[in-house]
Order: sequence, then structure tokens, then C-alpha cells
Amino acid sequence: MAGIPEKYRDILEKKSFAHLCTLMPDGSPQSTPVWCDYDGTHIIINSARGRRKDKNMKRNSRVALSLLDPDNPYRYLEIRGEVVDITEEGGDEHIDKMAQKYLGKDRYPWRRPDEVRVLYKIRPDHTTSMG
Repeated sequence: MAGIPEKYRDILEKKSFAHLCTLMPDGSPQSTPVWCDYDGTHIIINSARGRRKDKNMKRNSRVALSLLDPDNPYRYLEIRGEVVDITEEGGDEHIDKMAQKYLGKDRYPWRRPDEVRVLYKIRPDHTTSMG
């Protein structure tokens, strides 16, 4: 397991959007900009059950993420890893935490009544960084 280099952890603490790349059933890549969190070990992504990235990560746990430093777009962090845990537990609370980080709002404003939030913990296996 590769950790996140100390010099680049601040990118994960900022309002950096991660571009999450998952694999489609035919093996082709699918990329989505997402909010992300870091617990000191895992990258955490929050999505809704049934979305394309949800289906892809449940079927194939290999993923990649790239994040640009919002203060310097020539500084970046790329992470390749594996989804090691998928759970609905804590998903609603976590999306509110991400709404606070990215929007400055206490609650996620686009919640749908039928939506089930899902957390994906990604183990970083390889990182590349620059800047």
C-alpha cells in the first residue's frame, strides 16, 4: 500500500475536485468529477446507489483519481488504488460533511427523497505527484 505523500496531503484537504476513473463492463474508462475526503489512510468518495460509478466500483474495485491543487493547477496528485470497503452506513452524514467543505452549507442541497448515499473507501496503491 502506498500512502499519500505528506507534501501533497494538503490537496486532499482543500476544495479539490477529484476526477474518479472507474472501469465500464467492457473495460473502457469512465471519469466523473467528485468531492473527496481523506481519513489518513483511505480516500473516501460519496455517491448515490445506482449511479454509473456505483455500479462500476461494485463490479470492479480498481480505480484512479487525479486532483489538481486549486491554488496551483500545475501541482497535482494522481492516485491508483482499490475500493476496499463499500457501505451505506454514515453516507448521509458524510455527504453533509462534504457539502460543508465544498459549498459552505450544513446540508447537502441536492438530496432526493429516494436517494441512498454510499461511501467507498479507496486504498491508495500507487501515487504520482508533481509541483
